[in-house]
Amino acid sequence: MARAVPRPEGNLPVPVTRFVGRREEITGVRRALQGSRLVTLTGVGGVGKTRLALEVARLVHRAFPGGAWMVDLSAVVDAAQVPQAVASALGVIDRSTRPPADTIADHLRDSEALVVLDNCEHLIDACAQLVAGLLGRTERVRVLATSRRTLGIDGERLFAVPPLAVPDEPGTASTEAIGQYDAVLLLIDRAQALQPGFALKETNRVAVARLCARLDGLPLAIELAATRLRTLSLDQLLDRIEGRFALLTGGSRAAGARQQTLRAMIDWSHSLCSEPERLLWARLSVFTGGFDLEAAESVCAGDGLSRDAVLDLLDRLVAQSIVLSDAGDHGVRFRLLETIRQYGHERLVELGEDEGLRRRHRDHYLGVARWAAAQWCSPRQQAALARLRTEHGNLRAALESSISDPQGPDAALSLAATLRQHWYADAFLGEGRRWLDQALALPGPAAAPAARIDALWVAAWICLLQGDMAQAYERLAQCQSLAAPAGDDRAIGFVRSLTGTALLFQGRLPEAITAFEEGLAIFARISETEGALWGMFQLAITLAHSGAGARTQAVCREALAMSENAGERLCRSYTLWVLGFDTWLQGDLDRAERHAREGLVLQRDFNDPVGLALIIELLAWISASRDDLVTTQRLLATADSVWGLIGTTLSAFGAPLQMHRVACERWVAAQLGTEPRTEPHTEPARAPGRPGRHPTVASAISSILDAAPPTGAGANPADAVPAPVPSPLTSREEEVAGLLARGLSNRAVAAELVISQRTVDGHVERILAKLGFTSRAQVAAWVATRAADRSRTR
Repeated sequence: MARAVPRPEGNLPVPVTRFVGRREEITGVRRALQGSRLVTLTGVGGVGKTRLALEVARLVHRAFPGGAWMVDLSAVVDAAQVPQAVASALGVIDRSTRPPADTIADHLRDSEALVVLDNCEHLIDACAQLVAGLLGRTERVRVLATSRRTLGIDGERLFAVPPLAVPDEPGTASTEAIGQYDAVLLLIDRAQALQPGFALKETNRVAVARLCARLDGLPLAIELAATRLRTLSLDQLLDRIEGRFALLTGGSRAAGARQQTLRAMIDWSHSLCSEPERLLWARLSVFTGGFDLEAAESVCAGDGLSRDAVLDLLDRLVAQSIVLSDAGDHGVRFRLLETIRQYGHERLVELGEDEGLRRRHRDHYLGVARWAAAQWCSPRQQAALARLRTEHGNLRAALESSISDPQGPDAALSLAATLRQHWYADAFLGEGRRWLDQALALPGPAAAPAARIDALWVAAWICLLQGDMAQAYERLAQCQSLAAPAGDDRAIGFVRSLTGTALLFQGRLPEAITAFEEGLAIFARISETEGALWGMFQLAITLAHSGAGARTQAVCREALAMSENAGERLCRSYTLWVLGFDTWLQGDLDRAERHAREGLVLQRDFNDPVGLALIIELLAWISASRDDLVTTQRLLATADSVWGLIGTTLSAFGAPLQMHRVACERWVAAQLGTEPRTEPHTEPARAPGRPGRHPTVASAISSILDAAPPTGAGANPADAVPAPVPSPLTSREEEVAGLLARGLSNRAVAAELVISQRTVDGHVERILAKLGFTSRAQVAAWVATRAADRSRTR
């Protein structure tokens, strides 16, 4: 039976608080989306544009088979990074040299998808250009943008988001009437979250109504005020706010005045903080995309703020809703709302600390990157990658500040090179190359030559994977010229090994074998495990192409033992692919398939479409050798869809592999009685099934490992009834995911299932890896969508 192509589910976050009111606005935005492909929600900061957009997207997402996707641009400060931020949010695999905007348009060309583009105002020109290009090159994509400024492009429909409705005459309205206003409902809801006994009643109705009115119905201001009801009475709160806002009551009540009111609200909240709290608030503004306690202590302590004081001060800021906290899978993380962060940054600049804090922020995340690199050949390989994914926003900010640092290129070179595994195994290859190119182009010599040396060989590696052979050779030559005088044996080993990769891709097998052997000899002498593992499986595939079966098997066994001892998994999966390939060449189909499937299981821990596609290709060739037409067709189509994620094909990895693909296609054509291809398959194929529907890495793996047996040797895949996409999770992981979707912490899940928290931590880590997610909110959305899909198929 043919398997259904997985339905894109999107990435809408699950709200942690109840959505209140806005019925008319929801109806209006939904109607606007029906009539226009671009709807921009405009309004002052804090009016609730983001929350309204997400609520509408949540309500209409089932009308978009291509998924509903949230793109938060608040952490992006460089307009040139807008396309990359959108590509990352959409899950577009970025390994090509093409502009990200083109890749995004191709990814969505035949999809019916909704893209929520949030916080556009500080990047308005870049957003306008991207959206105009996207809408011009697709037919069924719709964009829901939020911005304080319009995008100003053809076809844009504006929707002005008003403040929440407030009582006009609180002194005369009844308690019941006041309770119908959205602003009042929001205040009561948020106050009850802190004080369950709080309620609207006859004795406080006037104070509640006046408070909401004085806050102009702005949701952010109301939520900030609600936090003070733990320590102030309504009358006290109203008195303080009215006194603080006295200067703003005589002017216009248009949008500008509301913005002043919001700023006054934040000013007031800031004034109630102690001096140490204000200082920490300002320093926390250096983070983008959230942070953990370790980062706050490392970056923000010093110069009047002791490291021991950070935790207590951070807790106080959380209590005041200035900082938001999330008990996630890898500990508690914190973040500032963008309006609050921008306010804090203004204070940081006033203090004259902006440049110094950015440098400390950069140094901290350079340390995080170095820690992750050190874990690569260890059992913590997967955890290290998960941490880098979580910190991607901060890593990007650290790179931006490094590039602009006038003190020299060392930090930029070191950070971009140290993140090499993040660029590869987390599918940020194109972005990684751009950072490396920028760092290598910085003026002035590096104070530490090792930083430039490492950046050069890492840049060469990325160029090879993108098929840019000329640039790869140039980078390798530059690296060799610096590494040899410096006596950098490790870099020289990578130069020789990567030269072997280039020669392999060019089909120059004897020369490639020599280069790999030279590199591996150096790695053995200096005990370099990472380089050895990457080099050994490439030597093995080169030997397999050369017909040296016995030696191929020996090198594979040696590499497997080394990876097993180290706890490394990604190179192990590649080695198993080579071992399966060589075993297939020798005619042992069952053992070859076992090796390939074992490698496929390991691939579930990563987001690596290259390794996945290579294994699927091998499985297709094995099926053809068994004369299994149905399975071969299905596997070839799946491989094509994965290559489509990358924007390349098998031909980029050398003629020997492409030869087997061509032979397999010719066999399929002969079985079907059709004409075989006259040219090698060199263009990326669209995903099988519905046009433009590409699977994720996780769903492609699941379609093979969790697939039911074929319905019969003569079955036609086109005639089969699509079945629900199987879950990549085990039954226990499904159970844990369901509890996460209910909002339970890891500790609560452990108590519910009567297992240790450490066991739950492991389950959560595997769930995120298998699904390709980075947050619990994505897991919750996935659980909800699967439940709905199951109910529809019953």
